[in-house]
Amino acid sequence: MTKRFFVGLVFLLLISCGKNEKPVVAFYYWKTIFKLSETEKEVLTDNNVTKLYIRYFDIGLYPETKEPIPISPIRFQENINSFNVVPVVFIQNKVMSLPNLNIDDLVQKTVHLVEEMNTKNKISCQEIQIDCDWTLKSKDNYLKFIEQFKKLSKKKLSATIRLHQVKYFKKTKIPNVDSGVLMYYNMGTIAPDAENSIYSQKIAGKYLKSLKKYPLHLDFALPIYSWAVHIRNQKVIGLRSKINANELKKDANFEKVDALFFKVKKSNYKNGIFYEENDLLKIEAISSEDLKEMAEELDDNVVQRPREIIFYDLDEFNIKNYEKNIFKQVISCF
Repeated sequence: MTKRFFVGLVFLLLISCGKNEKPVVAFYYWKTIFKLSETEKEVLTDNNVTKLYIRYFDIGLYPETKEPIPISPIRFQENINSFNVVPVVFIQNKVMSLPNLNIDDLVQKTVHLVEEMNTKNKISCQEIQIDCDWTLKSKDNYLKFIEQFKKLSKKKLSATIRLHQVKYFKKTKIPNVDSGVLMYYNMGTIAPDAENSIYSQKIAGKYLKSLKKYPLHLDFALPIYSWAVHIRNQKVIGLRSKINANELKKDANFEKVDALFFKVKKSNYKNGIFYEENDLLKIEAISSEDLKEMAEELDDNVVQRPREIIFYDLDEFNIKNYEKNIFKQVISCF
């Protein structure tokens, strides 16, 4: 009787530990050359990161023929064997929207290119991820692509999922993948107003309750990037990466006018971009408090705890905006 009680107690403890197990930290790597800086290596070591989701290439359309083509495949300049690599292929939605898309051909070429890049760089992967913001128009082609890709690649397959695809999954359908990654960013419209298009608690709140009904296991991708919205005469004329508030404060050509906006005092070129006098730059960024808030609201609305929190993206420019232990703080919210 005592032995049976002890075995039962151990079993309950194991279940409890499984439920309370925290997700691990992973990162997306979204550059065209793989070479880690010392800062990037340090954050990987400090957070015991073993898995990197690396963008291998995009698939877009050749302008003249409107045929699918790979765009900017990544080049590896250093060994990556110490990490579990997940190749990520980003497919532009306009590719999947082609009415006469040759899905068989696209699948074969995509799988072949991933395998070719793995062989060349001595990478052995167990999983591939497809990143595509499919719509009702492109849904049928996308779902067929996923089915055939999974059969041909013979790998574990994951897919990125957007909030609208969670809430309206009966219409948008669920791809036949092993798991999904909810991209918990790019929620709003890029506009000249004071709203943050990367993250809005108000917009997120319209979708969060849907997570409890979504039948596919989800891990979460959280944003650590920032950008500046370039505004001229109340119109958005572009997004400017690698710019943050600290950098603009040091530049005499720009003047801070409030918490979000900087005004161009004098026409100038910065990072190859021309800024006209009186142009505005709206800084959209994610604070440490935002990240913890995002984690807490996700944790409050999931049935199954995520196995991974994947931060987008691994870049020294992004990492330097946060305190050293921010990633551990975020996963502790789950």
